[in-house]
This record gives sequence, C-alpha cells and structure tokens, in this order.
Amino acid sequence: MSNLKYRLLAIVALVLASAWALFPRNVVERVKREGGFGYDTVKKVPLKLGLDLRGGMHLTLEIDESKGTVANKSEALDRALKVVRTRIDQFGVSEPVVQKVGTDRIIVELPGIDDQNRATDIVQKAAFLQFQITDKTGALEKATPRLDGIIKERKLGAKAAPDVRGDSGKKASEIKSLFAGAATDSAKKAAADSGATASNGPFARLVNPGSMPGMYVVATADQAEIEVYLADSVVAAALPPGKVLRWGVDSISAGTRWMRPLYVLDARPIITGDVLTDAKPNSVPIEGTVVEFQLSNEGGRKFKNETAKHVNDYMAIVLDDRVMSAPVIKSAIGTRGQITLGGGDLQAAQDLALVLRAGALPAPLKVAEVRNIGASLGQDSINKGILAGVIAILLVVVIMLVYYRFSGMLAVAALMLYVLFTLAALAGFGAVLTLPGLAGFVLSIGIAVDANVLIFERIREELVHGKAVRTAIDEGFRHAMSAIIDSNVSTALTAAVLYQYGTGPVKGFAVTLLAGIAASMVSSIFVVRTFFLLWLSRNRSAEALSI
Repeated sequence: MSNLKYRLLAIVALVLASAWALFPRNVVERVKREGGFGYDTVKKVPLKLGLDLRGGMHLTLEIDESKGTVANKSEALDRALKVVRTRIDQFGVSEPVVQKVGTDRIIVELPGIDDQNRATDIVQKAAFLQFQITDKTGALEKATPRLDGIIKERKLGAKAAPDVRGDSGKKASEIKSLFAGAATDSAKKAAADSGATASNGPFARLVNPGSMPGMYVVATADQAEIEVYLADSVVAAALPPGKVLRWGVDSISAGTRWMRPLYVLDARPIITGDVLTDAKPNSVPIEGTVVEFQLSNEGGRKFKNETAKHVNDYMAIVLDDRVMSAPVIKSAIGTRGQITLGGGDLQAAQDLALVLRAGALPAPLKVAEVRNIGASLGQDSINKGILAGVIAILLVVVIMLVYYRFSGMLAVAALMLYVLFTLAALAGFGAVLTLPGLAGFVLSIGIAVDANVLIFERIREELVHGKAVRTAIDEGFRHAMSAIIDSNVSTALTAAVLYQYGTGPVKGFAVTLLAGIAASMVSSIFVVRTFFLLWLSRNRSAEALSI
C-alpha cells in the first residue's frame, strides 16, 4: 500500500510540475527606456509557434568581395556558416534555419523575429578584435606636407569645396585651438618640425591634433572628404610606414560642432581576438555599459608581456577597424579586460559579446536579400492541422475503449497525462511548435498506446492460461517490457540522428518525437500500472478483468 501511495504522489508531482511549466507567467526583464534602463514586466508563453506557423525573417547572405577578393570562397563560406549558426544559436532563436545554398549563399530563417536591423547586424558583423598602440612619434604630422602635395597634384576632392563642410567656415586655427590645450608636447613639437601647423593644404586644414598621442579630430561634415583622400592608392602609399589610420566610433563635442576622432596606430597589433575565450555584457556605475572579455592562458601571457612594454602608452581597442576606446595602460594586463561602450544600449553590449564569443567571420558577408515573412501555412492550415491531431486522438481513444474496455479506459486516462507531460517537456526544452513538430506529436500518441497494446495482449495470454488477475497483470507488464524498450530505443535513436544532423523543421520533428517517447514510457508503463494497482487495492478479491 505504501508503494501505491508513493506512486500516486509521484504522478501528482509530475502533473503539478507540468502545469507549472506550461502556465504563462510574468517575468521582470531589464529594458531600455528614455534616459537609461529600467525593469518591465513581460508575459512569457512557454510554447511558441515556429516559422511555418508564426512567420519571421528571411535573410540571404553572400560573401562581400568589394574590399578584396576571397581566395577560397567555398571554404570561407563553410567557415562563415559555422560562425553564423553559432551566433544565431546564442541569439536565442528557437528552431532557426541556417543552411548553405549552392556554393555562394547562406540562407537564414528566424521564427518570430521582426527586428531586421539587429538580426542583420549580428549575422553580418565581422567582429575582428585587435589591440593596437597609438602612435606617439607624430608620424602623421611629418607626412602631412607630402599628403597635401599629392592631393593637390592629383586634384582629389576638387569638387569638395569648403562649402561641403557645412558650418566649417571657421578657420582651421580656430578649431585647432579647441584641442590645442590638450595636445601633447611631442605632437606639438613634431608638428612644428614638419611645418604642418602653418600648412593650409587640403589634408592639413581638416585634421587637427586631439587630446592624446596618435589621436586627431575631424569635423563630422569633413569625414567624407578625408575618406575620399585616404581611399586613393597614391595617398595611401604615402602614409607613414608601419602605421594605420582608424576612425573612432564616438563623436566629440567641440563647442557648437561635432568632431570625429581619427587615430594613428601601430599597424602590428599586440594581440587579436583569436585568443578570446569569453565575453559578457555588464553595466558599471562609472564606465557605463561595458563588455568584459577573457583571454586564453597563452593569450593572457602574451598580452601581459606586450602591455608591460607599453606602460603609460595609449592602447586602442579596435573592433572591425573602428576604435571603440583608447585607454592608457597603467600596468601590465593579464587574461581579463573590458571594452567600454559608455552610455550605449545594454542590448548592443549583449550583441557585441555574442559575436565576440561566436568568433570572427573568415570573410565579410553582405545581405543580398532580407524580408519579413508571414506564416507560410495560414490560419486555415493551422486549424486543419489541429483538427487532424484531435481526430487522431479520438480514433485512438475509441479503439482502445472498444477493444480493451475497462483496461482501455485506464490507458486513455494515462494518455491524457501523456499529452500534458509531452507539452511540458517541449516547454522545458524551449522548443517551438511547427507543423512537422505537430506531426511528431501525433505520431508519438500512437507510440504511447502501442506500449499498452503490448502489455494488454500479454495480460490476456496470462489470463487465458488460468492465472489470477493480479498475477496476470504483473506478468503482462514484466514480459512486455523488453519489447517496449526495444521499440522505443530504436525510435529514439532514429530521432536522435534526425536531431543531430537535421536543421529547422526536421530538428523540430525530432525534438517532439523524443519528448513524446520519454513521456510515453512514463504514462504507458508507470501511470497505467499505478492505475491497475489502485483498482486492485479497491477490488482485492477480483476474479475477472475487463480487457
């Protein structure tokens, strides 16, 4: 009797746990608001609809060769496919489709996602991280007269008269004065030696010394003109050897004007993001939103050695050829560090951490096509799919009741719990319902009663041989167990293969089938036997069984 009590308690616990897993609940999430971040209550539904039932986004990606030819496009696309799939998995999308089409395209389908900008940024961002020391030799000032001469000779930007700079009618000397107080002595001396401060050339008049070595500022309206100059191959060849120019991501206020920082950096990075092992977003009181990263042990040793050589120098943190920040190195840095985003969005920090963890793309990708797509089946097809499932369940119920009578009624009662357990398992996996998933669910209903059919037939055989009801029930469950385990294990192995190598809807079918198999083992064996034991406890002298 005590064994029966524990069985009933276990079933009640499973029912309560399943109901809790399926019950919609309100959760508190941190969200962006005007003027900062706050907490809002959001209703979460455990089971969501997939792309075919709910709709979502469709992206077509191609390798971007506008910045250079990719040697092995097929290999680069295979590597990019792995990176994109990792990013999408960490993005938190259930049942995504990420697959290679032909030899030059990647198809991405995201159920329930309607933020095009965020999705395309995550899959397209190169996420190549470098740490580079800013120049402290005044190399750009020394090269400025040569750059001005080349630009004049080649008549670059001839159409870009001073008017193109909007309110930049102020003299260059006035802009320089805004930053001159913060400019370093070494930068001033280098500029004086080269005579650049007296130059009014097309390059010199736009680029002004910044507040630290290797940093310069350009009026936001002048950025396009500078980029035209730097894009010219002859001008690029005349830039200081061993140095690279990189724009900063933030704008700087200079009186009534906005300036864009331009950094001169050592071309050789002291370390790259290849040795990065983890990254996570955080919000700290002084710095604001940051991304904290961790390097491997080998990378940490190299980073510590390199930063020890540059104590009191400025180190630029460069992501995708943009300077995120350029802090001063106070002491040697080991395996941990952070990228400061200032007052940036916490979601932006989460996305940056995501792509850093997933790794850099082997080649730049461009979005060839992006569109929001509606539910491919439509409400009518959804209703028909649900109707088909209900009809299948009703047929199973009728057959079990007609053929196995009272014992069939116990199996039907267990079947209702099976449905509850299966849906709860899917909610626990974070799965979404797709049409193939619904098909797997209906199929698993047949598997659930199949085990009871095997058990009931063995009980009938034992009763035919003249055994008592209690003995026949015990023997029926015991002898049928090997066949039940064999059939369920073989089906589970097939589903596992589909889950491992399938994508999108195929994987959804496999998840539903695996959850159904696990639930059927509980309902058809444990629950039904408990019902039999409960009936026997109330009918101790039972000499016949309706089966």
